[in-house]
Amino acid sequence: MRSKIYTISIFLLIGTLMSSCASDDDLSYQNDFQNSQKAWLIFKDKSEDSYTYTIAGGSWVGYSWETKITVSNGKIIQRHFNYIMTEGLNDLSQEEMEWVETGEDIGSHENQGADALTLDDIYNKAENIWLIKRDHAKIYFETDTNGLIATCGYIENGCMDDCFVGIKIKSIESL
Repeated sequence: MRSKIYTISIFLLIGTLMSSCASDDDLSYQNDFQNSQKAWLIFKDKSEDSYTYTIAGGSWVGYSWETKITVSNGKIIQRHFNYIMTEGLNDLSQEEMEWVETGEDIGSHENQGADALTLDDIYNKAENIWLIKRDHAKIYFETDTNGLIATCGYIENGCMDDCFVGIKIKSIESL
């Protein structure tokens, strides 16, 4: 009876070790991501978790936009959206072209602009969603000159237009 328990225990231990190692293998750009995450934690400490970052986005039909997120002491205090190019867009009001959200209004412009996320949130999404290896997708991960996350996401194979799932950060600056 003890030998059965011993054998089962060994198999459980081996299974646990194998599954814990598999999580690293499931992440594309593992080393680059970890180095960037270290750079982020240094930046976060030096900036006292107060910074702005700008996300760029657009469509193949000709329009592009930016969303600037401002974080103070780890809390989002402002989200500013504006279209940079409007080719392909018709009849937009001035309020749709550019707006600023603060306080409890942050997130009120649904389906327009980048989500209101801190860089902690972005690194979490990168690790748990965007960089997970996929059989039918191309994974992207790039950093800026300071080692901070710049482009992170994936495109499903065969997708033709506006298929990038992830984030493209144009700039990150401390306050």
